[in-house]
Amino acid sequence: MTSKQRAYLKGLAMKIDPILQLGKSGVTPESTASIAEALEARELIKINVLQNCLYDIREMAETLAERTNSQVVQVIGRKIVLYKQGKDDKRKIHLPK
Repeated sequence: MTSKQRAYLKGLAMKIDPILQLGKSGVTPESTASIAEALEARELIKINVLQNCLYDIREMAETLAERTNSQVVQVIGRKIVLYKQGKDDKRKIHLPK
């Protein structure tokens, strides 16, 4: 992903609300499955990490990206933004070149 594409996705992510929350249990198989499902439906999602989570947020973002075959767009504070390009016939977000 180029810096121009990442900047475009960051701009889109500013307007969306977090759709999932991760708590003290961190990254579980159930949370990974729901994140993968959300990425299939939306392509770009924002995740809120609760205060009671003791894990490193950047490591959690990398783990989630690896397990869902997505890319980390940004980690700001306690928010994680992930992107996974949809199939060509169902793409909602068209990245600049």
